[in-house]
Amino acid sequence: MPKMVITHAVVDIDRWLQGKAERAEIISKYATNVTDHVAADGSNNVAITADIHDMEGLQQLMASPSAEDSAAEERHGVIQPISAYIEK
Repeated sequence: MPKMVITHAVVDIDRWLQGKAERAEIISKYATNVTDHVAADGSNNVAITADIHDMEGLQQLMASPSAEDSAAEERHGVIQPISAYIEK
């Protein structure tokens, strides 16, 4: 199972962390071991790591999120662009 790392900035770290359960629920359709990370330098940069079991589904989520998933990003204060890295 490949690991994926997703990085992006957020409006506010505390706001983003409050969405942890909802974010994990969305991503868990495609992955396990969903873990949130915050930048050690105190910036508003964050990362999510996960072990992917449905790469096609996750890529579709990233490329064309549903209205519901886009609303979750907005609630969590996600700032585009989102970068994704896949373990090889």
